[in-house]
Amino acid sequence: MNTDPIADFLTRVRNANLAFLEETQVPFSKMKWKVAGLLKREGFIQDCREETLDDGKKIIRVWLKFAPNRVRVLSGLKRISRPGLRIYADLDDVKKYRRRFGMTVLSTSKGILSDKDALQQKIGGEVLCQVW
Repeated sequence: MNTDPIADFLTRVRNANLAFLEETQVPFSKMKWKVAGLLKREGFIQDCREETLDDGKKIIRVWLKFAPNRVRVLSGLKRISRPGLRIYADLDDVKKYRRRFGMTVLSTSKGILSDKDALQQKIGGEVLCQVW
């Protein structure tokens, strides 16, 4: 049993990225699937797919993205809010978390959103992680 599935997802992707693996797989959950979709949409990963294994368990297969000469597209992942300390951001705080070349992932009342989407919709939420 995992007490922080988002941190587990980020750690698996980070470790695969550091080892220059082309793909990794993580156990499926709706929240991890939404975060993986955001990473794909923003260009940090190449692709992600939901798959069912022979034993019936669902996984998310994530293909990482590398530039020529083994240069990582995904430089870093950082978990912000965690089960022991939840971090929430209102609209003004979202502007502070906004990074020039990265992205902040928020859990809002309208679903999992990037900082850019949250600013467009003028809502705040729980700050899940930062990606750069």
